Amino acid sequence: MAHFDRIFDEPESTGDPDEYADVKYTSYTGIATRTGKQWTVNVRDLPDGRAVLAQGSHWNDARRNTHQAIVELLGVEPHTVGVRLVPDDPDIAAALTAVVAARTARADAEQAERDTVADTARLLTSKGWSTRDAGGALSLSPQRISQLAPRDAE
Repeated sequence: MAHFDRIFDEPESTGDPDEYADVKYTSYTGIATRTGKQWTVNVRDLPDGRAVLAQGSHWNDARRNTHQAIVELLGVEPHTVGVRLVPDDPDIAAALTAVVAARTARADAEQAERDTVADTARLLTSKGWSTRDAGGALSLSPQRISQLAPRDAE
């Protein structure tokens, strides 16, 4: 049962699409090329035809330096700019995109599982099932059922 309980230890999505509606955020794509022991990042889609060239000794360093260069060039607050690095190798770029898609699908599936299990726990207990029986049916502890479907919520 502990295996199925673990999903409730992960943070839940707020599900509120308006949560960040007031935040102005622009994401820029940098093409990253490995040259010797350095990454060189070229960002060409900046306002007014401007571009940034940044370097880093490793991927995260290159992303951080690229972000800083964009912030300085545009004179904007750091939280208003995002940087997405894409390797110049199309096979690797496609593989990294697939990783992001798989992780997004997993997060969506985990949220759907949490929502469905919670709804089912509430249904079972509202129909008179004990927390022990509901937990047995859902492979969860009675304590978890009590968290998901508190009796005072009725």
